[in-house]
Amino acid sequence: MKTIFLKLLLIINLLFIFSCKAQTTTDYINFYNNVVPKLNSIIPNKTQFYGQNFSNFSNELQNKNINIVMLGYDYKTDHDTKFQVLNIFFSDFNMWNIATENSYRFPRIKITFENEIPNQIRDLVAQYEGEWNPTFEQFFANMKIEKIEFIGVKGYNVEDWSE
Repeated sequence: MKTIFLKLLLIINLLFIFSCKAQTTTDYINFYNNVVPKLNSIIPNKTQFYGQNFSNFSNELQNKNINIVMLGYDYKTDHDTKFQVLNIFFSDFNMWNIATENSYRFPRIKITFENEIPNQIRDLVAQYEGEWNPTFEQFFANMKIEKIEFIGVKGYNVEDWSE
């Protein structure tokens, strides 16, 4: 699990290097301070989405004006061989670069599904370079949520990654 996450971070960091749009730490802090209160408003009611289709949770994000920008997938545990975890991110590569350079937290949601994510996720992520789009929205729409974790929402410079 950590290996995939580290590989994802490496790829994202490489993409940052080739990014041409300059943004500042102020831009990142403004982004963080805009999206995290919206995410925090969902946390108290997250369990209402357990056992529900992802589309219900996605609609809640959209209702709160929270846009998914990127995604990653992972195993439920280090010993699993099936993908069951969807990580969703709300910032683009430029913002990730700022966060990484300053050791800031980047907010994300980790969604564990009841069943395996179909293996075609690998090809889709490669095809769309991990950028969220309607294809992913439809791909995950009917998958049942087992658990939702909000990560990096305690402050952009707080080392505690827990909810």
